[in-house]
Amino acid sequence: MAGRGFGFKAGLVLAAVFALLSPSAARADASPSPPPLTDDRGRTLTLRGWNVEDKTHRGADALTAVTERHFRDMHDQGLNFARLLVFWDDLEPRPGHYSARYLRKIERILDWAHRWRIQVVIDAHQDVFGPGFGHRGIPEWATRTDGLPFTPHPDDWFAEYFEPAVQAAFEHLYEDRDLQRAQARMWQVLARRLAHHPAVFGYDLINEPMGRLRAGEDLPAAAHRIESEQLTPMYNRIAAAIRTADRHSRLFVEPTPIVGEGLPTGLGRIHDPKVVYAPHFYNATMEAGGDYDPSARWIETYENTVTRYPSAEHIPVVIGEWGPRDSSLPNMARFYGDALASLDRYSSGWAGYVWCYGGGYCAVGEDGRFRANKEQTARPYAPAVAGRVREQGYDPAARTFRLVYDSPGSPGRPGVSELSAPPASSGWRVSVRGPAVAWPRTVPAGERGTIRVRTLPGASGRVTVTVSARG
Repeated sequence: MAGRGFGFKAGLVLAAVFALLSPSAARADASPSPPPLTDDRGRTLTLRGWNVEDKTHRGADALTAVTERHFRDMHDQGLNFARLLVFWDDLEPRPGHYSARYLRKIERILDWAHRWRIQVVIDAHQDVFGPGFGHRGIPEWATRTDGLPFTPHPDDWFAEYFEPAVQAAFEHLYEDRDLQRAQARMWQVLARRLAHHPAVFGYDLINEPMGRLRAGEDLPAAAHRIESEQLTPMYNRIAAAIRTADRHSRLFVEPTPIVGEGLPTGLGRIHDPKVVYAPHFYNATMEAGGDYDPSARWIETYENTVTRYPSAEHIPVVIGEWGPRDSSLPNMARFYGDALASLDRYSSGWAGYVWCYGGGYCAVGEDGRFRANKEQTARPYAPAVAGRVREQGYDPAARTFRLVYDSPGSPGRPGVSELSAPPASSGWRVSVRGPAVAWPRTVPAGERGTIRVRTLPGASGRVTVTVSARG
């Protein structure tokens, strides 16, 4: 969940959700496969990175906590992706008044990302709707509560989503025509300004949307209705608005965060050719500060259910947020291994939460070193593959990444695939089998490496690339 640093109402969500899960739900052997993410040249893409944010500062100081260091340090670990949090309340503090200063700050951050070869998704972020309830997101002028009560829960921020005033505010955002138009205009402003920036990969249309529970509904039923009847038309409205300014960038759509407990989404079809499904990957127990329990088979349940919608709609998956609140607990090394193996099976990438320098959810400490167990997220992978991928994955025990793909061959320019390796104390060696050559063939100790694999002119066939730790 995106509030971060507060508790999570684990009992409320778990009681409502796990009662609906049968024992057979926790099997990963029958998971459908979403299609891969591809670029305009048909290359298979993989995104690996982190969220980047500044939730503290606003107005003249907005985004000052985000620096060029964030992108340089991610690049130096071989990463290529960032999900940048932006806030509607900063962009449009008054109706129809869009902050030129805020837009310039976003562009400056994008310039840094481009300099360090980081692709960015612009995330229209909200936590508990927005500043009308003490958080960030939808402006106060667009917050309609019908006079219903709101009680803050400072030690359990997610519980605030169930306050009557917050639920009314979501209902008005989805249903009121003037707010629908305002949200669409806000996205048009962003898209017109950012469409041609080389760092922009896509737009995440709203973070972790919630809504109103109606009389007689439990939480799973409400989530399914909100997704099918309110989020789906909202996403189609925003998609149409963005496409008036930007025909190229991907559109990332999220379900409610309830999918994290293993329930399939109720989202319907988004009528756009470049949609990416972007759920979040959080467990209520770990969000409350608990340890990972492999016997609960939460990861298997999540994988089984989260893949159904994108497989049916034939759209790729990129996980927009994931990571435990406390990565130092005894089972967290196992968690990262299990989670990364699962993500490799069905997703085209992910953004961990969150690249910052400190404690809690931060990826690294003040010294820039990965915090406990989070170094597992920096491992070899293939950002772009010029061919049909048959197999790819990293074996942490053997410290070996293996990529197998079919190169179609071309009478013109040969296809070039790209692999990325993070710094390693031993360095890396590269081997290739099939009609292709790789350079460099070694990555020195302590250095990150970008490895390019070029198909031989006029050749086609199966290519196997192995990146292994030296020594």
